Parts: sequence; C-alpha cells; structure tokens
Amino acid sequence: MKILVITKKTLIIAAAAIIALIIAAAAVAVAAAGSERAPKSANAEPKPTALAFSGDNDPAGGKLLSSADAYEVQVLAGFKRELPVYSVSRDDMRIALTIDAAWDDDKTPFILETLGKYNVKATFFLCGFWAEAYPEMVKAVSDAGHSIGNHSMTHPHMTKISEQKMIEEISKLDDMLERITGKRSVLFRAPYGEYNDKVILTVRSSGHEPIQWDVDTIDWKPERSSQAILDSVLSKLRSGSIILCHNNGYKIEEYLPVLIETAQANGYVFVTVDELLLEGDTVIDVNGVQKSA
Repeated sequence: MKILVITKKTLIIAAAAIIALIIAAAAVAVAAAGSERAPKSANAEPKPTALAFSGDNDPAGGKLLSSADAYEVQVLAGFKRELPVYSVSRDDMRIALTIDAAWDDDKTPFILETLGKYNVKATFFLCGFWAEAYPEMVKAVSDAGHSIGNHSMTHPHMTKISEQKMIEEISKLDDMLERITGKRSVLFRAPYGEYNDKVILTVRSSGHEPIQWDVDTIDWKPERSSQAILDSVLSKLRSGSIILCHNNGYKIEEYLPVLIETAQANGYVFVTVDELLLEGDTVIDVNGVQKSA
C-alpha cells in the first residue's frame, strides 16, 4: 500500500516563493557588494542561473521560480512530515475500537466477554512483556477473531532509540505472536503515542502500518468518570474513527458496554483496524486522515 503525505499546496507554494525571493534578493545584494570591491574583467560575462527546486520536493512542478545565482533549496523539507493513520475517510459508519494491553490482565476477560456479547471485533495492540506473561490470553484474543497489533516488545520511547532497535522491538514481538497464534502483525502503535519521521519510516519499512487514534477515552486516569469518558467519546465519533482504550482502564467495565450499545444504536458498525483501512493507493492528509489517492 503506497502511502504519501498531502501538504497544503497553495500555502507551501506561497511560502516557497517568498523564501525564493528573499534568497534571490540576498544574492543580488551580495553580488553588488562584491562588484564594488573587485575589479571587473573586460572579458567577463554574466552567467545566468536560476533558483530552482528539484526532485520530489518541487512545489512548482519543475518550473523556475526566480532568475538569480544558482541555489538548490529544498523548501518542502521544512513542511513535509511523515504521519501515522489517525482515522480513515469513509462514509459507511464503520469505526474501530482499539485496546492497548501493556500492564495488568484482570479486566481482559470482561472485555472479551463484552465484545462477544455485542458481536464486536476489536484490535488489541499488545506489548511483548504482556504477551509473554499472558500467552493464554493472547491466544484467547486471537481465537475470538480479534485483530492483534504490535505495541513493541518492551514499551520504549521509540523516538529515542536507533532504527535497528526499533526493528528488534517489532520483530521480537512478532516472533512471539507467531508462536502463540500462528500469525504475525501488520499494524503498529508506538508506545506513549510518540513518533517522528524516523519512527514512521522505519515502521513502514518493517511492513507495518503505524496507527494512532482520533478518539481517546483517557481511561488511564483514575479520576476520570465513566460518564465523562462517554460524553467525550460519543460526541467525537464519526465514520472512520479509531477509538483508544486500555485493557486496564479504570472505568472500562462501566463505560465499554454503554459505549458499544450507544454507538450501535446510532448506526455505527465496529470493525477491526485492518478492515477500516482503505485498500489500494492511499494518501494521509495533514490531519492524519487516510484517503484514497
């Protein structure tokens, strides 16, 4: 699946043009100052050059933006940013419930029972040390038809480790998942929700699609009531939303059944993230929304 990032073209071209003009003006000023200090050769001829953008970072489609001394500037390098999928552009009322599992396990049986009761398939992002401690629960999640995503082996800050270490974090957990369930993961969620360009590109190079969320229950806060969670989540739902929950969320036993019932009553259909993502060539816009290319 080919992933590109859409930028706000008009804004970028305008910014690029302004930068080009500033650089051109500076070049002319420097040239003028130099001509006052150095004698001119009678045979010297001006060498016309152009301020241009090259390669994939050309907002003007290969057109020259200014005639001045030669400069190669990669203006878009300052604008482009690699993004994970926060949500998906669709109009069929499909949404995805995701559950991160990294710490306790006492509420996971209730979660599986509730999902089964409402015939909901979810996506569990599992951490390696959790899977290692509860292999029978990993198998139960898989056997129930839920999707399993990779949440790293040791829950590190991915932005602070090397690319090689990132690959190890992902592959070691996938090896474990394959031993337990017979399947490897294709989705990845960064611990703490932290990422940068290096993380996203490394994750994709490993064959995984990085997944964030656009609706957060914030159920890891003990003071957050189930009603506050429901009010926040239900008001933000839209087709293509990805909801973040935790298997040890303080109020998950209270809010999860109501969340599912209310969403279904309003026409929403819960699917796994695998099913939510679009097929074929796609792009991710500046808000992290996956769209058809």
